[in-house]
Amino acid sequence: MTHKICLLPGDGIGPEVLQAAVPAIEAAAKRCGHTLETSTALIGGAAIDATSSPLPEETVAACRGAEAVYLAAVGGPKWDDLPPERRPEKGLMGIRKALGVFANLRPAALSPALAGACMLAPRTAAKGLDLVVVRELTGDIYFGTPRGERTVDGKRESFNTMVYNEEEIARIAKIAFDLARLRRRKVCSVDKSNVLETSRLWRQVVIEVHRDYEDVELTHMYVDNAAMQLVRDPSALDVILTGNIFGDILSDEAAAITGSLGMLPSASLSGDGPGLFEPIHGSAPYLAGKDIANPLGTILSGAMLLRLGLRLGQAATLVEKAVDAALVDGLRTKDILEPGRTDSIGCARMGQEVLARVESLPMPA
Repeated sequence: MTHKICLLPGDGIGPEVLQAAVPAIEAAAKRCGHTLETSTALIGGAAIDATSSPLPEETVAACRGAEAVYLAAVGGPKWDDLPPERRPEKGLMGIRKALGVFANLRPAALSPALAGACMLAPRTAAKGLDLVVVRELTGDIYFGTPRGERTVDGKRESFNTMVYNEEEIARIAKIAFDLARLRRRKVCSVDKSNVLETSRLWRQVVIEVHRDYEDVELTHMYVDNAAMQLVRDPSALDVILTGNIFGDILSDEAAAITGSLGMLPSASLSGDGPGLFEPIHGSAPYLAGKDIANPLGTILSGAMLLRLGLRLGQAATLVEKAVDAALVDGLRTKDILEPGRTDSIGCARMGQEVLARVESLPMPA
C-alpha cells in the first residue's frame, strides 16, 4: 500500500535532520509492506526567499493532499527584520491553521541510555520521566484578536488577546483523557485560573468533560507550580493538559530536562485531516551546515507519523527500537554526549546508524 507524505524541510538545520530521518521511516514502512510516496514543499524562510510568502498556496494544497505532513524547522535571524505578517513563523502558524490541527502531543521520556545527559538531580532522574504534554494549538494568545500595535498618549503600545471558547477547550480535553486511558490514567490540567478569566473557563469545561472519564484521575495546577514540579518530581506527572502558550513553554522545559531539545518529537492532530509531525527543536541556524545537529527528534517524529498519521504501529515501533538500539550502542551526537566523552558523531551518520538498525532488527510483534 502506498501512502502520500508531504515533506517540509524549512530552514536552518531542517533540511539536514529531515534528510537523515526520511530513509529510516521509509525503510520501516517497507519492511511492513508499505511504500511512502514523498513530495517536498516550501515553508518559512525558504518559501519567502523563493516566493516572498512564508506559506505559498501550493504548499497548503500539497499538505492537504497528503495523508501526513513531515515538517523539520522554520525560522532564523536572516528574516528577523521582515514585517510580522511576512516572517517565517507565519508559515508555521498558517499551516497549522490550514490543516486544522488543534491537538499537539509532545511526549517527554528519559531514555535509560541517556541518564548521564539528564539535567535533573541524579536522585530525581532515578525516579524516571515519562509524560506527554497535550497542548491546544489553534487558540489562545497566539491566534486571538484583536492584536496589533498602536500609539497611546505618544507612547508605543502592543497588545495581544488571550481567548478560548468552550468547544475548543472540550475537544482538547477529550484528547487528553483518551490518551490518559492508554497510559497511567492521570491528567493534570494546567491553567492560571486565579488571575485569568480564560483559565477559569478552561477549568470549568475540563471538569465538565471529566464527568465522562471517571476512570481517569484529574488534578489541576497553576502554570507556575507546574513549571516547578517538572523539575522537582516529573515522575508524578502522566498527561499534562494545557493551552497554547502554557503548553509551548512547559513542553520545551520537559524536553530540556531529558537532556536535549534535539531528542523529542511531536504530533499535531486534527479531527479528520492530515496530521503535522515535527521535532520540537527550532531551526538552530548556528548549527546549520555543520553536520552536528541531532536528527533523533525528527526520526521519532517520523515514528509518530507512522503510528498516528498512517496507523502503521508496527513500523513505528521498529523505528523507536532502532533509535533505542543506537543509543544503547553508545552512539551520540554532540548535544547528548556525556561529560568526558569526545567521540560524537554527526547528523548524517546518526541517521545512517538508525537506518541500519531499522533494516536489521527483528520485526516487533
